[in-house]
Amino acid sequence: MSAADTTTPAKVPPPRPAPQRALPDGPRRGRTANGAPVPWLLLAPCLLILVLVMGYPLVRLVTLSFQKFGQSQLWGFQPAESVGFDNFTTVLGDGEFWAVVLRTIVFAAGCVIFTMVVGMLIALLLQRVSGWLKTLINIVLVASWGMPVIVATTVFKWLFDSDYGILNALLSKLPGVELIGHNWFASGPQGLAVIMLLVVWGAVPFVVITLSAGLTQVPQELEEAARLDGANGWGVFRHVTLPILKPIIVMLTTLSVIWDMGVFPQVFVMRNGHPEQEFQLLQTYSYDRAFVVNDYAQGSAIALLTVLLLGVVAVYMRQMLKIGEVE
Repeated sequence: MSAADTTTPAKVPPPRPAPQRALPDGPRRGRTANGAPVPWLLLAPCLLILVLVMGYPLVRLVTLSFQKFGQSQLWGFQPAESVGFDNFTTVLGDGEFWAVVLRTIVFAAGCVIFTMVVGMLIALLLQRVSGWLKTLINIVLVASWGMPVIVATTVFKWLFDSDYGILNALLSKLPGVELIGHNWFASGPQGLAVIMLLVVWGAVPFVVITLSAGLTQVPQELEEAARLDGANGWGVFRHVTLPILKPIIVMLTTLSVIWDMGVFPQVFVMRNGHPEQEFQLLQTYSYDRAFVVNDYAQGSAIALLTVLLLGVVAVYMRQMLKIGEVE
């Protein structure tokens, strides 16, 4: 008998059966019985407060825009009368309204372009510096961002004052420049340029902080590969950095357009509560028609047209954002 015949074969244990997954016999704990997710229930108190705070003013705005409502109706001497679309017809047929719309679009476009360009340059600069300089720039950005609009407007009024402004004194020290006593608000374009600088100064910090966060997500390997392929600094930014930041840029541009087309306190305070005709933007024009001319119905109609215009811009920019995400 050979050794192979006397060797006892090893017993192999049988394989364990795979555990069977139990089928759910009811709704998950994360959802209610009707299928509504729990997050909506958690957001319900906040949504309710928003409806109460913003719902009534919006409904009242729409109601007033279709009525004849002046001081007589405000004090109760006469009842409010429904006039249909007469307020909108009057506003849309007024040449001054379209001049204000064009002025607002140009003003908002300038603010958005300068804000995004300056914000991008500062964000790229923060990626190149380190240590105390980067900390100092961040402190300055946060301080300017947290400054109240009224305080910032007062500071700019002092800087550009014709008699005591420090800017005129500093520019007059340049060879061939004489701006002592120059009034920057003597004409609409110069005055709106000053207000534009004020708006850009207050909006740049948010753009810089957001873009700086986005730049940290740009892979260094892609930039190094682009440089090895012969791309210069502009080529790396255009073909690597910019496509990655495109969704963030579109989002910031959308918010900037909405904010800059709704500028009110900067113009109102800078012109001491009485903006001249060449300084009127949509928000100040609506306020002027409602509380200066005392035609609350037309002021409401202008405000509603502004909201609709902003809604169209927001939807358009959102579509651009979706396209950027797909690309």
